Amino acid sequence: MKSLNEDIKTGQFKSVYLLYGEEAYLKKQYKDRMIKAVIPDGDTMNYAYYEGKGINPAELIDLAETMPFFAERRLIVVENSGFFKNATPELADYIKEMPDTACMIFLENEVDKRGKMYKAAKDRGRIVEMGRQDEKTLLYWIAGNVKKEGRQIKESAARYLLSKTGTDMENLEKELEKLFSYTLGNSEITVEDIDAICTTQISNKIFDMIEAVAAKNQRKALDYYYDLLALKEPPMRILYLLARQFRLLLEVKDLMGRGNDKAQIAKTAKLHPFVAGKYMQQCRTFSKAELRSIMEDAAATEEMVKTGRLNDRMSVEIFIVKYSVT
Repeated sequence: MKSLNEDIKTGQFKSVYLLYGEEAYLKKQYKDRMIKAVIPDGDTMNYAYYEGKGINPAELIDLAETMPFFAERRLIVVENSGFFKNATPELADYIKEMPDTACMIFLENEVDKRGKMYKAAKDRGRIVEMGRQDEKTLLYWIAGNVKKEGRQIKESAARYLLSKTGTDMENLEKELEKLFSYTLGNSEITVEDIDAICTTQISNKIFDMIEAVAAKNQRKALDYYYDLLALKEPPMRILYLLARQFRLLLEVKDLMGRGNDKAQIAKTAKLHPFVAGKYMQQCRTFSKAELRSIMEDAAATEEMVKTGRLNDRMSVEIFIVKYSVT
């Protein structure tokens, strides 16, 4: 991202930019900054935006070949096209000889690094991966946003905010906006403020429920279940999320057994490093055999509900009770 910031600062732009990865917030921020830097405000004549599958590559090529109207360059932004996962040879070949009067910005979730499009973009422009940020970066980012608002937040409170709301930056930004409004007139944002106004992610409630199950705290585990039901979460979705969490715990436990560190586990299991650390700690409570047995039981429970042998709400309650009994 350092090279991208440098291009924005100097105004020396490449022909092609590919911004990809899971962190939607960063992609949006840099897309907006690039648009503002490449073309003047209000210049709709030299700006085009395309989104989704089914975009015709020939249309992009024709547009890039059209000289900009009283401007240095024409900007074409293409989002979630799938071009970097599927073969698009005509566009890949064109990028290699695209004129300097055009600039293309592609924003994608996934890419194939072996494909012609990726290689063409690498040769003619910049490729920047915008993945999930680590805990340290997120804590700095939270602190920076809080400081801009003239407030303060302790590191422990910032960590608590992450644990409660998750690590998605787009969601974190919304939760911070809620906090800023709620704490208007206060100099410091506290844990109590976070509890009062911030929304706990469902995945975190599931995580807490499993912690209660592991600790054999049946009352607490059931309280989490009833809270989710009160939020109108369907029992079968709760069971699915529980099973998914136990599957991830089994995967993390297996990776730990092979000697992988937190960074390697996060990459392999596709988890945020902060979340991977929590899973590493939690999976120590269970043996591999226990985790496999729980997953098999979850599948059996789902089948009994689907065949009408058990009520959905009661079946999940029995499942939780069974594994949290002392």
